[in-house]
Amino acid sequence: MSNPPDIAAADPIPECPHCQKPMPLCICDSITPIEKSRLGLLILQHPQEQDRALGTARLLARHFAKATVRVGLSWPSLSKALGHHVENASHWAVLYLGSARASDLEAEAEIVALNRKGEVADNQRAILGKLEGVVLLDGTWSQAKALWWRNPWMLKCQRVILNPAHPSRYGRLRKEPRKDGLSTIEAAATMLAGLEKRPDIADTLNASFERLLTRYREVQAEMPELAPKPAPKGRRDFRRRKRA
Repeated sequence: MSNPPDIAAADPIPECPHCQKPMPLCICDSITPIEKSRLGLLILQHPQEQDRALGTARLLARHFAKATVRVGLSWPSLSKALGHHVENASHWAVLYLGSARASDLEAEAEIVALNRKGEVADNQRAILGKLEGVVLLDGTWSQAKALWWRNPWMLKCQRVILNPAHPSRYGRLRKEPRKDGLSTIEAAATMLAGLEKRPDIADTLNASFERLLTRYREVQAEMPELAPKPAPKGRRDFRRRKRA
């Protein structure tokens, strides 16, 4: 009996060189650049973050001329991660990954600065007003925790938490570990728009995220290979405590 003919492996789906998403999910041609943003943006992505379909780190960075995306586990300092000198790391905010929740702290603002004890810091307006940039951590919950602990210079940054007015737009597409969990792009929209007092930033970023989700829902039935891989057992998906 002759052996059955070999079945050729399916051709890999090409990806966009800019957002690195599979081409059926690329929305780069509809991205609106955000001009004159005052704050810097640093996105640290864990090298094992594999969600090409629904991840938002590079999509977020595409909106800003000076956004920096770094893939890795550790960097000696904030300056090394950014690629340029930073005078004072405390003037950069990092979305804190601790157990503090705005609801538990009875905080009403969408962006809340914390002190080293995890309490609401005094003089919120002054602290948030001096910030020069934002650090976001991209990956699952455990991956983001690894980034936090492997980069001790983050302890010099200003810790902030978010108190989002609405749940993530992921909905049923991606389970959030907490009700206040957001995608990287949603966390950036809340932080940057609030800190710069520019609601147009949130409008632009959230609109791009909505387009990505719409595109995903349109193609997922025909291309199941684009579906995100389930997280390994024992790991919770991190979208974002955040952030990253």
